[in-house]
Amino acid sequence: MAKTISYYFSLNSPWTYLGDARLAAIAERHGATIAHKPTNLGKVFPETGGLPLPKRAPARQAYRLQELARWRDYLGLPLNLHPAFFPADERTAAGMVLAAIDAGLDCGPLVNGILSAVWAEERNIADEATLLAIATERGYDGVVLMEAGRSEAIDAAWDRNAADALAGGVFGAPTYVLGEQLFWGQDRLEFLDRALEAP
Repeated sequence: MAKTISYYFSLNSPWTYLGDARLAAIAERHGATIAHKPTNLGKVFPETGGLPLPKRAPARQAYRLQELARWRDYLGLPLNLHPAFFPADERTAAGMVLAAIDAGLDCGPLVNGILSAVWAEERNIADEATLLAIATERGYDGVVLMEAGRSEAIDAAWDRNAADALAGGVFGAPTYVLGEQLFWGQDRLEFLDRALEAP
């Protein structure tokens, strides 16, 4: 029976970006399914002790930049440490991803396109024209997804992901959940890989 990885993420998160393609490769190698769950961390952080980046201590902010540079260089991925459009309002982008899921589409390429736009391409994911262009580039009908993504049902789905995250003990992004196990951060993907190998 195929295993399912619940993937809680923020479309603003550089750590989500750094792990996204590797997660997809791990899932494919193990024949696992990814349940994409774009999550509003603004509803998760206050309940779990997390802080938005500007409110973190200077030492933590400085260390974050060191770690991002290390992982960027280690993985050989393009990543701008100070992207022009960060943080961006991700509601419309998340709505498009959720609409793709609702339509039964594989949202993976869209998620990767949005993350890459922020962290590698200096594009504004709060801009609708930019989102439509990303969707087209990744093979989706952006107009349809954007319109569907504005619905109250999609708002409810986004809220439900945050509620599910809190109920499951998720406190940050990305978090990968396999059964009862949580793996927080793209630097835990090796442990997820090992867990998928277990019978």
